[in-house]
Amino acid sequence: MNVAFAALAFAPALAIGSFLNVVVARVPERRSIVSPRSACPGCGHVLSPWENLPLVSYALLRGRCRGCAAPIGLRYPLVELVTAVLVAATFFHFGPTAEAFVAAFFVTVLVALSAIDFERRILPDVIVLPSFVLVLVAQTVLYPSPEWALAALAASAFLFAALLAYPAGMGMGDVKLALLLGAMLGRYVGVGLMVGMLAALLPAIVLLARHGSSARKMAIPFGPFLAFGAVVALFWGEQLFDAYLGVF
Repeated sequence: MNVAFAALAFAPALAIGSFLNVVVARVPERRSIVSPRSACPGCGHVLSPWENLPLVSYALLRGRCRGCAAPIGLRYPLVELVTAVLVAATFFHFGPTAEAFVAAFFVTVLVALSAIDFERRILPDVIVLPSFVLVLVAQTVLYPSPEWALAALAASAFLFAALLAYPAGMGMGDVKLALLLGAMLGRYVGVGLMVGMLAALLPAIVLLARHGSSARKMAIPFGPFLAFGAVVALFWGEQLFDAYLGVF
């Protein structure tokens, strides 16, 4: 049955992903996400409804603007596809439950924040903080416990300590993002942070191998790696946590 719900969620999630592209493009510039209609940033060509079809329009247009033939960034179909896959995965994993809807909201926020951080090196408070409050309230209502608030504070405090120890490694946006991760993941937020940090080591090692000591001055966005770790913990946090404890 969960497969059916996941399949039903896929198409609406593609539309949500299309909307997230508007959020990614406009929120960092403090522009309205409601109006005006989407248009090519190069020639100003206003997109028609058929040019806004998730994934389909990108394929039909062959990745180029119909007005000026300028290339359309790969970020657009990627955000749509990743959003749809993750939202469908939440309904497959949690079934038709309230937890699935909270998890779906959580992963869509992570997709938007990851895209923004990758392009702009920022994690906007206007997205992070309201999302943290909404997830914290939802989790506390669904499963009454101080766990969610305590996990949020602990995760944020951990990254804040890391920020003080190595300011070049992350920013306050990452510290605030940890609040959201803790509110959703609870006791398994440590799994998310660990997976995210390990994932971030790979590009850091590549940069170090290519550029030597000068790589320390090259910033990489940490938000997408935290988001990746959070997704892993959302679906497999308990198993990974138990496996870790089993080692000892």
